[in-house]
Amino acid sequence: MTTAPPDTVVDGQRERIVDAAIALLIRDGRDALTTRNVAAAAGVQAPTLYRLFGDKRGLLDAVAEQGFARYLHQKQGSASGKDPLDDLRDGWNLHVAFGLSHPAIYVLMVGDPRPDRALPADTAGRGYLHRKIRALAQAGQLRVSEEQAAQLFHAAGSGVVLTLLSLPEDQRDLSLSVLARESVLATMTGGAAPRSGTGLSQAAVTLNALLPESAALSAAERLLMTEWLTRIATPALEERRQS
Repeated sequence: MTTAPPDTVVDGQRERIVDAAIALLIRDGRDALTTRNVAAAAGVQAPTLYRLFGDKRGLLDAVAEQGFARYLHQKQGSASGKDPLDDLRDGWNLHVAFGLSHPAIYVLMVGDPRPDRALPADTAGRGYLHRKIRALAQAGQLRVSEEQAAQLFHAAGSGVVLTLLSLPEDQRDLSLSVLARESVLATMTGGAAPRSGTGLSQAAVTLNALLPESAALSAAERLLMTEWLTRIATPALEERRQS
């Protein structure tokens, strides 16, 4: 008779505990996630939780990580390779739908930011968003920096979900999501049709997005060129914010 390797046993215990914690979170809310409740639901002793997760914060991080992983799996499964703007619309819609259908997990994911410790799935999700925004920049449609666009898109989407979750279900106006989404996209693109090379600042944003594809520059030269392009684009971005 063979026995499972130790790592497999540990992974199985972790998965069982996280699943039990998620079930408690969905059914009874975050206050139910005490170590005693989770241990009882998972059929383990409390010391096992401390051994595997360190403390309650570690357990909550693992639950949030699982939520991010499920969300990211849905996003990656929905990738269509269509127009960059439509890809971003699809991503926004999925984000809102996930948040409204998994409110307890969503609030745990976004309502307790940890700038000192980024979860791997969160990092992957932000990377996914940055790739979609870079495609927009490479198409000549982005009118703000890629970092500004990513932060604006993420902040607005999360804000919409949290606002809708704060209302009774029968009072949620889902058109708010569409209005916010299109406002954000208009800010990111200037409401313009795809264009290339129109204006120095626009050309700088587009070239900066395409620069990694070039093998003509050394790493130091590419770093310097990125700094120049960012400086060229910045004055126009400031003017648009002040207008």
